[in-house]
Parts: sequence; C-alpha cells; structure tokens
Amino acid sequence: MDDIFKNLGNRQTLSQKIERTIENAIREKKLLIGSKLPTEHEMCEAFGVSRTALREALRRLSARGLINIKKGSGMYVSQITIEDAINSLNLYYDLKFDNNLLSQIIEVRRLFEPEIARLAAKNRTEENIKELDKNLVDFKKCNHDNTQLEADLDNKFHLIIAKSSGNPIMQITMEPIYSLLPRMRNYIYGNIEGEKDNTLTLHKQIIEAIRSKNELEAYELMTTHLNRTQEIYDKYMKYF
Repeated sequence: MDDIFKNLGNRQTLSQKIERTIENAIREKKLLIGSKLPTEHEMCEAFGVSRTALREALRRLSARGLINIKKGSGMYVSQITIEDAINSLNLYYDLKFDNNLLSQIIEVRRLFEPEIARLAAKNRTEENIKELDKNLVDFKKCNHDNTQLEADLDNKFHLIIAKSSGNPIMQITMEPIYSLLPRMRNYIYGNIEGEKDNTLTLHKQIIEAIRSKNELEAYELMTTHLNRTQEIYDKYMKYF
C-alpha cells in the first residue's frame, strides 16, 4: 500500500486530497472491498498530515458510504450494494421533482421499458411469474378508494418486470424512477374514470406475454402502455 499512503505535502485542502486519494484507490481496486485501512496514526505518518485533516477526510468517506468505521476494530472499505445506489438516486429525484422531471421520466420510460419487458419475456423465472400473478390479483382486489395502495401496486408491477429482465443494472436504473410514480398514479386513479380497468387489462396482457416468453408482444404491449401514460400526461397532468 506504499503507493497509496504517501506524503501529500503541505498544500491547501489536505482533507480533500486525502479523500480523493483513498477514493481513487478504492475505485482502482488497490483497496479491495472489506480490506482494512491502516490506523489513523499510520495514515497521518504516511500522508504527512495532521489528525484533524485526516479525520475530516475519513468522516466524508464514511458519510458517502465508501468506508465503514467500526469502533474498537478499525476502518474498512465498504461493500456498495444496489440499495445504496438506488437510495442516492431516490434522494436526487425527490429533490428535483417537478413537472419538468415528470415529463423527462415519461420520456425515459418510453425509451427503456419496452426493451425491459422484452428482456423479462426472455429471462423471466417461474418465481418472477408468481410475483406478477400475485401483483395482478392484489391490484384487482384493491379498494378503489385506496388510490395510494393502487399506485404502490402499479409501481411494484413495473419493478418486478425490471427485476425479471435478469439485468441488475435495470433495477438500479429504473427503481428510483418508479419510486416517483405513485404520486402521479395516485392522482390518475383518483380522478380519471376507468383508468384502473385500462391499466389492469394491459398488465394482464403484458404478464401473459412474459409468461409465454413472447418477446415481441411484451415489447409492443409495454409500448402501448407507455403511450397511454404519455397521453394522460399531455391531457391531464402537464400543469399538475
């Protein structure tokens, strides 16, 4: 590790330089997941910095989830999970949420989700089909007055399809987007007559296409579903 922990000199923003040095070492896999970092004393000596500058850098690395500081044990390179990536994007989208973002999200969904449905038809497992079937039953049974639950179940339907694609990057990419959609769907199911029935029909058809591994049909049905979403946005929600 001598090429990582070396004297940084006495220039400004030492804590930022320490942070970048350790981050780059993690990115370049010079420091592997689960590996233990040297002690504070050892790093201060190696970097040629004060404990104050080092601790500020370590605090930021810990806050960003790159390292895990265990009291009485030491500091370790963290395991970054899918959930960590999703949570970061969730926060970004929540802070940016407005009509412009909603329009952009619909555009992204129309580009990606038909292909995700096609991959789901190709790669789905029997467990995925069971999840989709249960979701459809729960959606049908849901009290029409409970628009929040309807919106959550609709959201889960699309998330299951993303998982069924067999590509975990699909989940990372789409789940934060889906997390915003209950706000829109809650409005739709509460105010647009017959939209739940339209949604149920399309969901059932998409599930059957995925069940039968009909990739083209799954693609086309999801395209139809997203075109309907665009129509609703243009008609009812542009100024929502």
